Amino acid sequence: MLTAIGRAASGALKLGKSAINPQLLQNEALRTAGALSATSYATAPQTKGKGAPGKVVAVIGAVVDVQFDDNLPPILNALEVQNRKPRLVLEVAQHLGENTVRTIAMDGTEGLVRGQDVFDTGFPIRIPVGAETLGRIINVIGEPIDERGPINTDKYSSIHADAPEFVEMSVEQEILVTGIKVVDLLAPYAKGGKIGLFGGAGVGKTVLIMELINNVAKAHGGYSVFAGVGERTREGNDLYHEMIESGVISLKDKTSKVALVYGQMNEPPGARARVALTGLTVAEYFRDQEGQDVLLFIDNIFRFTQAGSEVSALLGRIPSAVGYQPTLATDMGTMQERITTTKKGSITSVQAIYVPADDLTDPAPATTFAHLDATTVLSRAIAELGIYPAVDPLDSTSRIMDPNIIGA
Repeated sequence: MLTAIGRAASGALKLGKSAINPQLLQNEALRTAGALSATSYATAPQTKGKGAPGKVVAVIGAVVDVQFDDNLPPILNALEVQNRKPRLVLEVAQHLGENTVRTIAMDGTEGLVRGQDVFDTGFPIRIPVGAETLGRIINVIGEPIDERGPINTDKYSSIHADAPEFVEMSVEQEILVTGIKVVDLLAPYAKGGKIGLFGGAGVGKTVLIMELINNVAKAHGGYSVFAGVGERTREGNDLYHEMIESGVISLKDKTSKVALVYGQMNEPPGARARVALTGLTVAEYFRDQEGQDVLLFIDNIFRFTQAGSEVSALLGRIPSAVGYQPTLATDMGTMQERITTTKKGSITSVQAIYVPADDLTDPAPATTFAHLDATTVLSRAIAELGIYPAVDPLDSTSRIMDPNIIGA
C-alpha cells in the first residue's frame, strides 16, 4: 500500500514538474529577450543565414516544425525561411524532443514544403524604431506595408522585453490633459495609465482617437502609436487616409506625429497575437530614448486575447474557461505591465474593448478590466442627439477622480 502511495506521489510530482516547465521556459525566454532588447537599438537585423541552419519537417496550418542538427534556438527566437518572398518569419514556441522546435508562422504558410531551409536569426523578432517610423505603416515583423519604400533606420528593438524595474517607475500621480473637456473634467486620464474605450460602430471612436492624437501632438509635442489588432482592413485604410486629410500624417515632410502598426483580420493568429507587442515596442522607444509622453492606441484588445487563444489551441494546450488559453492572465499581464510611467517618460494606452455578447463576465474582458485605470464609454443615445464626443459621463470612470490628486 505504502509503495503504491509512493509511486502515485512520485507520478504526481513528475506531472507537476512537466506542467510547470512550459511556463518556466516562457519566463526565462522573456528575461533573455529583455536582455537582448536592452542593447539592440543600434543594431541592424540579421538578413542572411548566419545562424544555425534547420529544415522544415512538418507544416500544419500556422504551425511549422523545424529540425536542427546542432543547438536548438531558444524559445521566442525568430527563424527565417530561406529563399522565400515575401519574408516568412517563424517564432519558436516549443521544444519537441532532442532536435525539433515547434514554431508559429507570422504570415501565411502557403507553398511551404518539407525539407525547405530555415535559419535561426539568433534574436527574437526585431523591428525598426525611432522617428523614421512616424507616418509609416508597418506589420508585425516591422516591414513597411504602405508602398512608400523601406524605413531607413539603424535602430532596431526586440518586441519581447521585460516591464520596467520598480526603481525606474515614477510614483507621481499626474493627469494627462487631453484637451477634450468632458474627459478632462469628468473622467480624466492618468499619465501612464490604461483606458478602456467602449463604443459601438458609428458612435465616434475613430474621431475621438484622432482628436486625442492631434491634441497630444500640439499640447505636448508628443507622438502616438496606433496598433490595429485583428480589426477590419477597410477600417485601417480609412483611418490612414483620414489621418492624412487631417494633417496628423504628412506625406510631404517629416512632421507626422503617429506611427501605425497593422495586423488585421486576414492575418494568421501568430501575427495577430504579436502585433500589439510590435506597437508597444515602437512606443517604448519614444518613451525610454526620447523621454516622450506617448499615446498608444490598441484596436482591439479583445482580438489580442482571441489570437492568443487560437495559438494556444494550435499548440495543443488544454483550454481553460470558455475555451480561452490557460495562460490568459499571464499573456495579458506581460503586455499591460510594460505600459507605464517611468522617470524618463510615459506610455498612456487607450484600448478599444469588444465585449462578446455584451457579457462583462467573459474571461477576456474581465481580465482586461483588472488592468484599466479609467473607462470612456461612448453612448449611441448621446450621439443621436448630435452631441460629440458622445461620452456618457455616468458610465465612464476614472481612478484618479480623487481630491488628493485633482484637488477639492
